[in-house]
Amino acid sequence: MAAEPSKATGDGTISPRRASLSTRPKPLPQNVDFTVHVMDNGDKVSTIERVIKDVTAPAVFKPTDEQFWSKKDTSKPDIDFLKNHFIREGRLTEEQALSILTQGTELLKKEANLLEVDAPITVCGDIHGQYYDLMKLFEVGGNPADTRYLFLGDYVDRGYFSIECFLYLLSLKIWYTNSIFMLRGNHECRHLTDYFTFKLECKHKYSEKVYEACLEAFCALPLAAIMNKQFLCIHGGLSPELNTLDDLRGVNRFREPPTHGLMCDLLWADPLEDFGQERTNEFFVHNGVRGCSYFFSYHAACAFLERNNLLSIIRAHEAQDAGYRMYRKTRTTGFPSVITIFSAPNYLDVYNNKAAVLKYENNVMNIRQFNCTPHPYWLPNFMDVFSWSLPFVGEKITDMLLSILNICSKEELEEGKVQVPEADEPTEQEARRQVIKNKIRAVGRMSRTFQVLRQESESIMELKNVMGTETLPPGTLALGAEGIKKAISTFDEARSADIDNERLPPLKDGQKAPSPAAPIFGAPISQPGPQRPAIPRRTPSLKTPQGVINPQPGDASLPSEPKK
Repeated sequence: MAAEPSKATGDGTISPRRASLSTRPKPLPQNVDFTVHVMDNGDKVSTIERVIKDVTAPAVFKPTDEQFWSKKDTSKPDIDFLKNHFIREGRLTEEQALSILTQGTELLKKEANLLEVDAPITVCGDIHGQYYDLMKLFEVGGNPADTRYLFLGDYVDRGYFSIECFLYLLSLKIWYTNSIFMLRGNHECRHLTDYFTFKLECKHKYSEKVYEACLEAFCALPLAAIMNKQFLCIHGGLSPELNTLDDLRGVNRFREPPTHGLMCDLLWADPLEDFGQERTNEFFVHNGVRGCSYFFSYHAACAFLERNNLLSIIRAHEAQDAGYRMYRKTRTTGFPSVITIFSAPNYLDVYNNKAAVLKYENNVMNIRQFNCTPHPYWLPNFMDVFSWSLPFVGEKITDMLLSILNICSKEELEEGKVQVPEADEPTEQEARRQVIKNKIRAVGRMSRTFQVLRQESESIMELKNVMGTETLPPGTLALGAEGIKKAISTFDEARSADIDNERLPPLKDGQKAPSPAAPIFGAPISQPGPQRPAIPRRTPSLKTPQGVINPQPGDASLPSEPKK
């Protein structure tokens, strides 16, 4: 029976019985087809099928051994199958993942600390778990089956497909042992992978046993490479303990990286921000940005290159807006003293940077840029949508109700019952209408906020990640979708906001990781060591997106800013 309209009692209050009748839920209409949902635009979609049919469903199966092992060589994984399986977000069995890690580790252990690789070769910077961009990298750099590759480290952490990147690269190493080379980055260690996302990813997708096997593989990665007898390739930078290349050969790399010393500097050091335009003659100063290691100067780089008869230092470790950066040229060769390569486009999904690889063949060094590739979305820390959404919605509903209650005046809250208004003067009626309008506007603003929360949740998470906070600045949600998009930072702002994550993380017990009070090393070096004999060779030309650069001895100018 339909509820009667609510009426006022004799004393002007609303009858509770009639109020409760009017708020009873209405019965559901008969013969509702719950397998069909009507979208906002009127389109009907099935609730038991995929709405976006052109997006392939994730692989929910784990491959059999027949699928996993190659038909050509049953002792090696099928890399074509792995590539497509990982693209579909597929996972392996624990035994299959461990077999890749074990074989790859054994191969890495046999390699020297300092590799010697020849041209033609493609050099790649940080990957950081961006598997779909790694696939694009191979399109730009060349098929791994017939292209020599040198990776400079940082395969894992920050991105959500780190284990796929590392397993696939090790699988390529198993197949192409003498043409796929991998160096160690600062993120290939227990301390950083525990602090950031890689350990959590391994436990979520596989097990802690797989994570420990990855750590063993990390300790086997070589530290540096000499490319074409001309270029020192490392992840980080120079060290005051690095005088000659022989110093690299004597390092014990099969361990966790220390927080100081030569091994630490190879993984953590950076060029000075004003590299080539320093107002000091010091070679090394403490790296306060990283919390360990050093900044090295233009003079330190030139002295090292001359002492070892090298052309340049090629390194990774720092995000670049254009994917690469060339530093000031040396006077002796006119070639850039340092080149930074970064191969993770749109880093963290907020930097909006390009990525680059360096292709060296026929005495030409060609820098190739590429953009990011769309990838499946993961919630922070591999959270499922229900765990993520329920506390979020509950918190926001609580805030909304609290805001509504705060709109009421003190007099309204003190009223014990709702009075039926009597005839008011025109001015009083206008004032009452204005109060009602204000309340409606307030509720409307909250409605707009919740609509933004529903429609722009991904952009909000990006903003929170960049700002390193769980709360946004007041008024951000009220800006609407376009306002949120504009609030997402530029490259420089994103890098500035993310700078704390570039530091050596604190230990779990709250203590800071040990880092010595770094002395300042001046220009004189007490024991420079023997100078590497000069070998006559042609200086390669540089082909960049801005054009071809032909180095000229005596030209120590600063290269022009790279174009994005």
